[in-house]
Amino acid sequence: MRFLCFILLYFQAYVWGADATLDIIKNIERLPKVEVRYINSAQEPYLSKIYNMLLSDLKISNHAEVVGVGAQDESIDYGSMGAQGVKLLVSLRVDKLGQINVRLYDVAHKSVLGIKDYIFTKKELYPFIAHRVAIDINDALKAPSIAWMARFVVFAKYIQPGVTNIVVADYSLTYQQDIIKNGMLNVFPKWANADQSAIYYTQYLRHPTIIKYNLRNGYSEVITQSDGMAAVSSVSQDGRKLLMTLAPEGQSDIFLYDTIKKSQTRLTHYQGIDVLGNFVDHEKAMVFVSDRAGYPNVYLKKLKPDAPIEQVVFYSKNNDSVTASGDNIVYVSREDRDADGQNVFNLHLITLKSDYVRRLTANGVNQMPRFSQDGKAIMFLKRASQQSALGVILLDYNQSYLFPLENTRIQSFDW
Repeated sequence: MRFLCFILLYFQAYVWGADATLDIIKNIERLPKVEVRYINSAQEPYLSKIYNMLLSDLKISNHAEVVGVGAQDESIDYGSMGAQGVKLLVSLRVDKLGQINVRLYDVAHKSVLGIKDYIFTKKELYPFIAHRVAIDINDALKAPSIAWMARFVVFAKYIQPGVTNIVVADYSLTYQQDIIKNGMLNVFPKWANADQSAIYYTQYLRHPTIIKYNLRNGYSEVITQSDGMAAVSSVSQDGRKLLMTLAPEGQSDIFLYDTIKKSQTRLTHYQGIDVLGNFVDHEKAMVFVSDRAGYPNVYLKKLKPDAPIEQVVFYSKNNDSVTASGDNIVYVSREDRDADGQNVFNLHLITLKSDYVRRLTANGVNQMPRFSQDGKAIMFLKRASQQSALGVILLDYNQSYLFPLENTRIQSFDW
């Protein structure tokens, strides 16, 4: 199956932020007040959906005090908005079928700050229009980037025993599309590059097989096979190197794979379990999970077969998952049972530059942490007896959000 996604952005006479009058103020009590409205149109039934999603995005950003006023007419009362403390007006409209026009107004100066058209070829992709608009508004406010909102999430979804599909979605899970749907077991999806045009995943054929799949042209390429486990756990920023977990001798070890030379180097050789290698230290080293101390914990090793291995986490004795961005590491720790007798798994953030440990979750079963591309946010899976959800933690604001997984079980995912 070929996955085609085109969101075309057309600029008109104005450019966001050309008038440097709207600077973000980080003090939450002084956040700029933004009013959002739309000019109702029967031409584009998705306009109200884009409007509602945009409100959600702006609120999640934590960079503005957002006021949604719904459908309005063309008139603008600058005086009334100014009296209410509104700094920026965002108006959505439809001037042409399949095209959303967004206008930003500087209320204090009673002027147009920017005009931009967003054209999308698939109506189901409307969440990404809202995400793109939110990012542009955020940039106009000169706020810290929220570009992570436009990233795709890829995950393996259980269909039935022995069958999983690979799905792409937006971060809120409003948009979802199956890209690998073949009645087989397809697991461990991982983005292959920064522009998210390809993925690696493991397909269970005669042997677990790592496949690279191009989302734009549907081309598949076999990377390697293993008698035991086979999965890509980390991809270098330029896409040229992979950390893979393979088990050619029954027990899993970590290998470094060169995508240009098509060669692999074994980095660990342990008669136990070594998994989940993640690049750190400018991709000169890796952290990984191993049971070499008799229980799962996080270790550090330079990317050389004979390099020494050192323990990284000393907070607990059950740390079974890890992710990394730069020198920052998030790991999963199993802790004491809660009042109901249920196992508790929480996320913790550490850095290779200090001994500081920051707890990111407080209760429940929180697993599979994944950093955003800029390292400013964490996505994770929160499991519950009745329903699971994808969670997003904004590290700079200590805020978290949950997006329910309706009738969906996720085996693994990447962001």
